[in-house]
Amino acid sequence: MNKKERVLSTNYSNEGEVFETLLELARYLRSPEGCPWDRKQTSLNFAKFASEECEEYIASIEKGNKNEIAEEFGDVLFTLLASAVACETEGNMNIFEALKKTHEKMIRRHNHVFGTNKAETEEEAWDSWQKIKEMERKERDNK
Repeated sequence: MNKKERVLSTNYSNEGEVFETLLELARYLRSPEGCPWDRKQTSLNFAKFASEECEEYIASIEKGNKNEIAEEFGDVLFTLLASAVACETEGNMNIFEALKKTHEKMIRRHNHVFGTNKAETEEEAWDSWQKIKEMERKERDNK
């Protein structure tokens, strides 16, 4: 199956396969065979579009329209993927490394779930998250 056939395929059986296809689609759209408009956009352009899409997603949640929520979520996700692909092609990040770092960060920040000091309340969870976030910020600033 060639790239175009892969991005047009709807033969997936789980979230991971759909995510992978969406990422391939974002890359395809920036390729020479893809879309001139997508190729011209920068990561910052897409990030600004993602901000607009987030507003629409929030509005759909507030309205409680399930079909609209799913559609707007998809718009946010795809626009963020397009921004990430553009950022990658600009040489500013590697999507695989960014995803790995995010996974590690979420595990680390949920020490109250995965560590020994379990949070019993929402407030304890929030405090734990904030303490870890502050420690990370200090470490980053000291580099």
